[in-house]
Amino acid sequence: MKTVEVIVCGSIIAGKEIVSDRKELSVTNPFTNEIIGQIFCATEEDVQEAVEIADQVYHSTMKQMPAYERSRILRVAADLLESRGEEFVRLLAMEAGKPVREGRVEVKRAVQVLRFASEGAKQIKGEQIPMDNAIGGEHQIGFSKRVPLGVVAAITPFNFPLNLALHKIAPAIAAGNTVVLKPAEKTPLTAGLVYKIFQEAGLPEGAFNIIMGPGSELGEALVTHKLVKKVTFTGSGPVGWQIKNLAYRKKVTLELGSNAPNIIFDDADLESAVSSIVRGGYTFAGQACVSVQRLYVQRGIYDSLAEQLVAAVKTLTPGDPLDEATMIGPMITEEAAIRAEAWVQEAVDQGADILCGGKREGAMVKPTILANVQPSMKVVCAEVFAPIVSLIPFDSEEEVIRAANDSEYGLQAGVFTNDINRGFRMADCLETGGVWINEVSVLRYDHMPYGGVKSSGIGKEGIQYAIEDMTDIKFIGINVRGRTI
Repeated sequence: MKTVEVIVCGSIIAGKEIVSDRKELSVTNPFTNEIIGQIFCATEEDVQEAVEIADQVYHSTMKQMPAYERSRILRVAADLLESRGEEFVRLLAMEAGKPVREGRVEVKRAVQVLRFASEGAKQIKGEQIPMDNAIGGEHQIGFSKRVPLGVVAAITPFNFPLNLALHKIAPAIAAGNTVVLKPAEKTPLTAGLVYKIFQEAGLPEGAFNIIMGPGSELGEALVTHKLVKKVTFTGSGPVGWQIKNLAYRKKVTLELGSNAPNIIFDDADLESAVSSIVRGGYTFAGQACVSVQRLYVQRGIYDSLAEQLVAAVKTLTPGDPLDEATMIGPMITEEAAIRAEAWVQEAVDQGADILCGGKREGAMVKPTILANVQPSMKVVCAEVFAPIVSLIPFDSEEEVIRAANDSEYGLQAGVFTNDINRGFRMADCLETGGVWINEVSVLRYDHMPYGGVKSSGIGKEGIQYAIEDMTDIKFIGINVRGRTI
């Protein structure tokens, strides 16, 4: 096995990296189990300092920074990320196990996020309020303006360590806030490289700080700090709702789990649907909260779709994420793979059938399709977060609406039909934050509103929507009685 250079990094506070006198954690390549990084974990005192520095820089610098300068910093950061894209692609493959072909997609999206944020920084505006709509307001002028909040605490997951981090950092900077980022301890190295991009782009020291280490040790100190004005979190449901309770009166955005329903009607284009399902169910080994999980198929086309889907899934090439030919990489840890395999076996013990896959080797889980599943099985009712798709037959539109909505989750859904009226009916009836017609649930563009209902979270991401949520509306009124205007 070829030895790799171990990347050493620590928390970054006010531009200074803390790489000594702290607890150390190893970062492991999920495919090779080789140690590729060493991080020095923050203490609660470091968290305190990071937030205080961020607050100071907010008041001294970011709050007064003109929109054109914030826009310029984000635009330069986008250009730098684009020029160093392959460096990020390689790091994503090594620390997250993301195949390079998928890593390139993430990098391209991340560049776009920065450019959307750069444009968004110049589009923050308020409005004139017609004060004479109210009795007594004839001699008043009123208007609103959007103002930044202050310190934004961002907590990000392992599965998209670049793009999901930038979905929090970029709009915060665009709005004139400062950021304290707590990246996932399994994929912290990408965050360190992101910091260097912003540093080179000219972001003031202390406007963006990183605390490294386990969320279980640092999360509470971060989200409860009195100087933090907003918490934005992507991750598991139990942790997210605990954060909401801890954050108390702060603004909170939660992007949590799902068991995304995708529905195939008998008038759909099967070839297109199968191709989309393969992409939606097995990209990044199914480790996305909107991955295709529950696949409802109208009974008349069930056998045909199952046959085509199995054939297509068997063509997926597993292997080393750094190999250009690899289509399926490892799960983030062997423990995650063991859990996925156990859920499949539990479903089989309860009567499910494996049409393909169902086994693992180390952290590699073979792309799996299950049939004859029941709503109570974990692979159906919980978030599987693995390359596992369950096929479920249905007869009527009303039946499938009930089944799809019979879930604590509601992030995104996909519907395949050539009947546009049916497509809109389904979009209206499905209890999810987003519905795609003739596309799978996994699809996300970085400027669209994105967020769930029920246990899938609160609030919306998407650059414009995040910027709005990272600002407050301030009203300003002027009494002009007796003055000429």
